[in-house]
Amino acid sequence: MATKVQVVFYSMYGHIYKMAEAVAAGAREVSDVDVQLYQVPELVPDDVLEKSGAKAARAAFAQVPFIKPEQLMEADAIIFGTPTRFGNMAAQMRNFLDQTGSLWMNGSLIGKVGSVFTSTASQHGGQETTITSFHTTLLHQGMIVVGAPYSEQRLLNMDALSGGTPYGATTITGGDGSRQPSENELAIARFQGRHVTQIAKKLAMASR
Repeated sequence: MATKVQVVFYSMYGHIYKMAEAVAAGAREVSDVDVQLYQVPELVPDDVLEKSGAKAARAAFAQVPFIKPEQLMEADAIIFGTPTRFGNMAAQMRNFLDQTGSLWMNGSLIGKVGSVFTSTASQHGGQETTITSFHTTLLHQGMIVVGAPYSEQRLLNMDALSGGTPYGATTITGGDGSRQPSENELAIARFQGRHVTQIAKKLAMASR
């Protein structure tokens, strides 16, 4: 039976979508896995998205299906991606997670592997606080939290501006959103996807 991995993200301008694609690609490098990419619903009105330019940006990944909370039960591992909002996850992701109360009540996510990646506008814009505060929700759900350890040597790359933390992959967008994820950042994201999937596969095999 294939190990099931979900990459669940919210993206406004496409940066987290690109990171999610890299995470999913890394997960698919592991044999005998089923990797699914999902997004969570938007909360911002269309006219506001239009004015901010986000509506056009979101059209690039409009084909990605929206996930329902109960679908999380199907996964062995869930890797969440969210942009940072003042050092915390985006409201869209918070809103989605706030609908998982019944899963918590039933212990439906206990023992599943959980991991997080994010983006910020600046180098010190709350990447680590966003991921570690996100972990609190995963721990309440009884999930096994996995990051991106320093066996990924790109975390130590000092040759260029780059995101990347031991808590999870990150990217820096720039204040105007013009900076796209670098190859170093995407490589860390692929590593995270592969690393999380390898752990989930071992746990799934041990429980069968």
